[in-house]
Amino acid sequence: MSQVSALSAPRRLFVAPVWWAVLALLLLSLMYVAPAGRTYILIDDNLDTELAVPYALMQEGKALDYHPATVVNRLMNGLPRNALRPGLQPLVGLLAVLPPLPAYLLHELLVRLAGLLGLYVLLRRYGLPAAHHAQLCAVLALAWAVLPGYTAYGVSVLGQPWVLWALLNLRAGRSRVSSYLVLMGFACWSSLVLAGVFVLAAAGIWLTWDAYRNRRVAWRPLVGLGVLAGSYLAVEYPLVSSLLNKQFVPHRLEFDYARLSSGGVGAGLVSAARYFLLGQYHASSFLRAAPLLAAGAAVWLLPAGPGRQRLWRKLSVLLGLLAGLALFCGFYPQVVGAVQHALPPLRTFNLSRFHFLTPLAWFGVLVLSLRQLPDRRATWTLVILQLLIGLGMNTEWTLNLRRQLGRLPASEPTYAAFVAPELFRQVRQEIEQRTGQPPATYRVACLGLPPAVATLNDFYALDAYQNNYPLPYKHRFRQLIAGELARSPDLRTYFDAWGNRCYLFSAELGKNFRVAALPERKVQHWRFNTPAFRRMGGRYVLSAVRLARPEQTGLRLFGQYVAPGAYWHLWVYEVKG
Repeated sequence: MSQVSALSAPRRLFVAPVWWAVLALLLLSLMYVAPAGRTYILIDDNLDTELAVPYALMQEGKALDYHPATVVNRLMNGLPRNALRPGLQPLVGLLAVLPPLPAYLLHELLVRLAGLLGLYVLLRRYGLPAAHHAQLCAVLALAWAVLPGYTAYGVSVLGQPWVLWALLNLRAGRSRVSSYLVLMGFACWSSLVLAGVFVLAAAGIWLTWDAYRNRRVAWRPLVGLGVLAGSYLAVEYPLVSSLLNKQFVPHRLEFDYARLSSGGVGAGLVSAARYFLLGQYHASSFLRAAPLLAAGAAVWLLPAGPGRQRLWRKLSVLLGLLAGLALFCGFYPQVVGAVQHALPPLRTFNLSRFHFLTPLAWFGVLVLSLRQLPDRRATWTLVILQLLIGLGMNTEWTLNLRRQLGRLPASEPTYAAFVAPELFRQVRQEIEQRTGQPPATYRVACLGLPPAVATLNDFYALDAYQNNYPLPYKHRFRQLIAGELARSPDLRTYFDAWGNRCYLFSAELGKNFRVAALPERKVQHWRFNTPAFRRMGGRYVLSAVRLARPEQTGLRLFGQYVAPGAYWHLWVYEVKG
């Protein structure tokens, strides 16, 4: 009998519900498959910034070069290497062996698989450990894995269940080695500034409360936090080194929340409501309907008694914390704007990123409610609802579904159309044929298209979308666009009070940074400081719009370019002289 049980164990493992969830995720991921790069991936704050940096690091062989004097020449005329993401992150490593699109897609799949398995093992051990809950845990894990989010940040959000699993293990005195390895892996595969600091802070608060409640300190999870923090210090060495050694003055010191925030109490309340009901898009924006309905149903259907009172207390505390955090995030720009002169560090570090913890907290509300919900049909309805909400609000997935159906919006280009390698190859080749200059010998800047497109096509760009770069460079670059900033108070505030998008601006285009080939756009008047551009090494302006009077700014048309399937109609202007 024991031999039969031993032989059937692998079979039970193979058909375990989690593997069906993994298979479902793999099938859902087939929606991304397309020939010749015709896959849609998120553009805003993603393709227009997150792939260009590791690509430039790998092209220059500087991913692991942390010397203080090292610069990345392809970015912003020599951006300090230590201002950029660490070279130990998996996405950077994948770009060493794969082209950008396959590297991104494989990384996304790995992040979502890690998220699925993480929530499953957490639920099976601590959330819903009963044997009959295995299928429920698998579907919940799948619902977690398909949430919308920015997977370029690694497991910053979807990997948090692993951190909780590891800390709970250490608190219970089990799985010590694997728990420490998980914490080190999370530090390697997530962002310190976006999630790591807040995971450490939240875990520290939890352990402090736990020590107060139990009148003793749980040392093992405390050591685990030390391992997590130490791993972050090792992985994020570029950032830590630049801060400790003051390698450069960051442009973030000029963030001005008083100018960026708009509206009064009403605007703050609206923003808080969005944080509470939808979350923030970088950290996964999805409607919190299923957790709220589950909480209401559990409290309503559970018979009156101590169990119902305990559930009500737990849900009240958890929902109260989420509501308080939503208010904090909603009013954060206004609060910081009022105190930024007294507390300058608040300009540079965004404390509202505690919202990166809220997706897991909302799944905690959902699981806590489902544990007490007496109606099995209602339980499954709510879990399926959460799965459909997450999938339906996952823009990458839904737009790839529309692409498969031939209904991709014209405003949302595929990767191949956005990067347009054939179009930019024409430009590079013609410049080299006519001038003898390879891309490393001159600098470009972009108008009407993200500079990341130029970087991914091996140009050396003066402009970029960066969340950390030297303040003197911002002041120097401003000379190029001062005339257009003077014409547009909105763009002037956008650049002077924020400036992460260090772009060529046009008052006529406003914040339209993606000007498609059709309909053709023409800028009638463009004030551009060509001498300052030339002093920075600038030679060509790659423009997605036609300039009506380029000669007024000291430019002349070098050529115009089109390519089948490209999102852009490109005009290239050359500095005279």
